[in-house]
Amino acid sequence: MNPVARALHSPVLADGRRPANTTRFVYLNPDAAQEFFVDYDQITRDAAAMLRLEAGKNPHDKALIELVGELSTQSELFRKHWASQDVRFHRSGRKRLRHPVVGQLDLDFEAMELPSEPGLLLNVYTAAVGTPTADGIKLLASWVASQDNLATKFE
Repeated sequence: MNPVARALHSPVLADGRRPANTTRFVYLNPDAAQEFFVDYDQITRDAAAMLRLEAGKNPHDKALIELVGELSTQSELFRKHWASQDVRFHRSGRKRLRHPVVGQLDLDFEAMELPSEPGLLLNVYTAAVGTPTADGIKLLASWVASQDNLATKFE
């Protein structure tokens, strides 16, 4: 992640567990996730469906099995969505976020596979020029730069 992406996903990254995991965030930190994701209900359904898709592709993946087990034991909502057996993958769409620093951002996204890293996806987020979201991303980038400058001054 570049610095702006880290700032954009700061609520997800606040958990401290690595690797950061959006699915874990939406199901195990529902209050924070509902505040961050404007379309929280859809995000939870999509997250479980995408996880089920990955489980079908990699049924013996130990980390995936552990994540599904963790979510199943700790989230009734995850159990409900997992039991629906929905399988979905979306390569493009819109994410609507409520960022704690810059407010609501309506971002278009596209997921691209990286030929050099099979199974790894690059998510690209964009905002149309002249929109409030584009202004919010500029403000977020400026905020990130000011944080970097402050950190440099006091190191």
